[in-house]
Amino acid sequence: MLILMQFGATDAQVKAVCAVLREKGIEPLELPGEDRVAVGVPASLSADQRIALEAILGRMDGVSKVTQTSSPFKLASLEFRRTKTLVEIKDVKIGPGHFAVMGGPCSVESLDQFRKAAEVVKQSGAKILRGGAFKPRTSPYSFQGLQLEGLKIIKQVAEETGLATISEVMSADMVEAVADHVDILQIGARSMQNFPLLVEAGKSQKPIFLKRGPSATLDEFLLASEYVLNEGNNQVILCERGIIAFDRAYTRNTLDLNAVPVLKELTHLPVVVDPSHGTGVARYVAAMAKAALVAGADGVMVEMHPDPKEALSDGSQALDSEQFSTMMDDLRGLAAYMHLTL
Repeated sequence: MLILMQFGATDAQVKAVCAVLREKGIEPLELPGEDRVAVGVPASLSADQRIALEAILGRMDGVSKVTQTSSPFKLASLEFRRTKTLVEIKDVKIGPGHFAVMGGPCSVESLDQFRKAAEVVKQSGAKILRGGAFKPRTSPYSFQGLQLEGLKIIKQVAEETGLATISEVMSADMVEAVADHVDILQIGARSMQNFPLLVEAGKSQKPIFLKRGPSATLDEFLLASEYVLNEGNNQVILCERGIIAFDRAYTRNTLDLNAVPVLKELTHLPVVVDPSHGTGVARYVAAMAKAALVAGADGVMVEMHPDPKEALSDGSQALDSEQFSTMMDDLRGLAAYMHLTL
């Protein structure tokens, strides 16, 4: 349910509406907009409850109208919150008017390797350093990441460079440890519907970078974000990273760039694209990163390794230092043309 206040409604009138809802055992959500305030009711209500509330609220001073939200995802809906969300980490902004680039290796392999990657990221003009400390791998025999040692390396390099950092958390019991070492918590595609993890990540109040599952619909994707938002954490960044490919002879996944403009119509949350996982082939990554910017994405996450041939994971989709720098130059030109700050 959405209670839309009139233009110029006073704080007292808004508080009066919230008080009525609380008396009914419903926790309201104030939603300031560009031109007026709305009050949201994220909880599901029965038909009788809705009718009774509409009758009471519709007569209150300052209320313009009471309406029902049509989407299954309430808190993530642009219908529910009409102002686009801007996520800020250090001096980085992800959202309207900005284009953020996250770069770095798939896995943190050593202090020296991660330092070299960070130098390239910073010199190229990107402001967010990515790196996996815990790596979910299809095979149990593949490199699983340096884990806690990897987190320490990420934190050390971040302090040295001033870059914001992002790394994946794989389980609810590790949220606190990862949150102590990085600026943004990544929920990987395999964990998109790990609901206990989403809840704990939301409670951390850290920015959450949520990747779409390879077979997830957009409704399922947004409903996953709802778990984080429902914990009072509105710092959620959505990431399109490709869906299951029809023809896997050429690309690892199918990068669903359709999702970018569709999500922009459905949600107030920023949308980032991962062309590295979306293609799985390094020579296609820069082209799809540029396509993502033109499609309206708020940023890209790109894998870059100082020496991709020696990478312990996903070297085939990682750009080398020169390729990453060239991509950044191209993105900078496109961003300027589209009046975006990179």
